[in-house]
Amino acid sequence: MRASAMAHLYLLVTVLSVVIPVSSASHMKNSSVHDLTNYLLTDYSKGVRPVKNWTQATTIYIDLFIHAVLDVDGQNQKLTSSIWYRQMWRDEFLTWNSSQFDGIGEISLPLSVIWVPDIVINEFVEDGKYPDLPYVYVSSSGTIRNYKPMQVVSACNLETYAFPFDIQNCSLTFSSCLHTVNDLNLSIWRSSKEISEDKSIFLNDGEWELVSVPSSYEILHTQGRNFAQVQFNLVIRRRPMLYVVNILLPSILLMTVDLMSFYLPPNSKTRIMFKTSILVGYTVFRVNMVDELPATTLMVPLVGVFFIVCMALMVLSLGKSIFVIKFLHMDKEDTRGALVSQCLSLTKSKHKDDSEQKSLSSTTETEENLDCEGEADRADLFSSTSDDLKMGEILAEVALIRSNMLKMESEETWHNHWLALCYKLDSLLFKAYLLVFTAYAATLGLLWWAWSSYKVY
Repeated sequence: MRASAMAHLYLLVTVLSVVIPVSSASHMKNSSVHDLTNYLLTDYSKGVRPVKNWTQATTIYIDLFIHAVLDVDGQNQKLTSSIWYRQMWRDEFLTWNSSQFDGIGEISLPLSVIWVPDIVINEFVEDGKYPDLPYVYVSSSGTIRNYKPMQVVSACNLETYAFPFDIQNCSLTFSSCLHTVNDLNLSIWRSSKEISEDKSIFLNDGEWELVSVPSSYEILHTQGRNFAQVQFNLVIRRRPMLYVVNILLPSILLMTVDLMSFYLPPNSKTRIMFKTSILVGYTVFRVNMVDELPATTLMVPLVGVFFIVCMALMVLSLGKSIFVIKFLHMDKEDTRGALVSQCLSLTKSKHKDDSEQKSLSSTTETEENLDCEGEADRADLFSSTSDDLKMGEILAEVALIRSNMLKMESEETWHNHWLALCYKLDSLLFKAYLLVFTAYAATLGLLWWAWSSYKVY
């Protein structure tokens, strides 16, 4: 019993001997951080630039990572992007000897209690959204690293003329609002090549592709003062495949169908209806695609010009077909008028002959009633004269029919020649239309090909 109690007492002493030093060490560690914080912030003034020699400039190292392109507003000339922004500078009043504080080489301090450079983005047009990160890391040498992600809404000269093969170049310029280069200088944290080719965190599955991020340092001379600034250029390219499939290909197919409609005969009644249906369908398609085009007040995008020219070509095609059909029916109207006049003249001539025959027969009956018995010779002479007159009338009618048949045959031949002329005119206008369409399509295709294969160095 006594041996068991002694064993439990020995175990308790052993545990306490281990726990108490660890707890004491942890308490001492926390005490060291607290003491270091008090040491650094006692008599610290965050309103004074942290240099011991006021003639020495404070250098701010700036770095930038592009996370995503959120929106490109061509109408308002704004770019919304998500970036990861890093700053680094040295505060000469926040240094310590780590051996005096249990080897602490780095601590975090509230951003609100230390001096922070007044670096802004010159292209800001709206307050961006960013998480509140209240702490920064401070090393024993006084180096401060401030990391913050942010959503930037910046002004940008967006050129959408080459849509959907456009490339945009938007700049983000970092500079101080107040301090000149003699007080606050800027520098690029990493090498320009490394920044330009870094796409490690960029979301590459959206509409825009990050081409490069060239960076440069320059001094801005304004109002007799010099300000240091660092500029990062976001070079982005639009992925055109979605717009090619949804906008350009349907337009090209409708134009191809309109070209194929020229193979319908000019005298076909369905040709005008077919072309009108294509024009109406293209108009509806154009109205539905308005929201897909970039809205800009500077200039009309080339794809908008493409739509307008395509519609103008369809209207021209319809007008050409109407002209050819009107030209074709001009001959038919003249022929129909000639035939009607000939029929009317033939009817009038027949009525006149019938009336003369009736008057002649009535005269013959009267003479026979007056002198039936004694005028045999005169009756024979009159009968032979009447037969000759009837024969002459028959011959005249046969000659008139023959003349009309020859005239109709001549008019039919003329109509065939006129139809052949209309076909030739239709073919000539089709070739001219095809030449204009081919030249326009080739020019547009070459421009888009040149823009899509453009490389930014």
